[in-house]
Amino acid sequence: MVSTLSEAKYNELIQARLRSPESFKKALVNRKRRKLVGKDGRMLIAAADHTARGIISAGKEKFVIANRRMLLDRLLRTLSNPKVDGVLASADIVEELAWLGALESKLVFGTMNRGGYLGTTWGLDDPMTAYDADSIAELGLDAGKVLVRFEDTDPGVGRTIEYVVEAMRLLAERNIVCLVEPLPYTKDSNGMPMLDRSTDRLDKIISITSGFGSTANYTWLKLPAWTNHVTLRESTTLPILLLGGDPGENLDATFEEWRGALQIPNVIGLVAGRPLLFPFDDDVERSVDRAAKLVHGSSD
Repeated sequence: MVSTLSEAKYNELIQARLRSPESFKKALVNRKRRKLVGKDGRMLIAAADHTARGIISAGKEKFVIANRRMLLDRLLRTLSNPKVDGVLASADIVEELAWLGALESKLVFGTMNRGGYLGTTWGLDDPMTAYDADSIAELGLDAGKVLVRFEDTDPGVGRTIEYVVEAMRLLAERNIVCLVEPLPYTKDSNGMPMLDRSTDRLDKIISITSGFGSTANYTWLKLPAWTNHVTLRESTTLPILLLGGDPGENLDATFEEWRGALQIPNVIGLVAGRPLLFPFDDDVERSVDRAAKLVHGSSD
């Protein structure tokens, strides 16, 4: 497996996009699969679906995630850690990682609704512009992932709920997990959506999301680590993966939030992007190793 992406290998990938596009699907479909849930029932997933929504900044660097060679290199280094269970990404990144051989015996979560891209006033109406249930099943992905940003005045939220529930239904019909990320949002004075980090809305939002669809058999939740621990413990029986966000210089605080929340029985792991791939100290391997030990422990 490639663990560092050389200029020559990156140029070879670019040529493959032009001359043998079918090689990407072949690599993905023929990769070695693994069970969704391992022996310890825990998982660490590297999140890399940011670019498809126009999220390309990390810390003080406004465009760093948009550097594809750098992003792929950091993903390769992350996935080379045997305690990293897989990746969450859009099709372009998933295909390139498969072509580079990085997804053997790894889980692949396909992101689905990325249409409400960053910087729009209308973005809470968030259509399915990435993977769909058919492609997730056909390509042998292990799960789909959707996002609902709950804001109480925007009618686009209601439409997004409809998109999400339909995606959940289609995945459940195929016995495929759907990872649902419900987040509280408000709007600023210019009508721009903003994440609401207060915790008092999360009990209600988790309750609503847990009731989506005609079955919850294949529903998992992706929730912020700053969610009140009582809420995490008492609001649902569904499996929970904690998200990362952009901690900036507060990386240690993020790890402490994760450490506390991972003690809750149905919190089974992390789906983290920027804290692992673009940590403030730029030590990818150290951040990945810290997260892996939190999730899976320090034993081999």
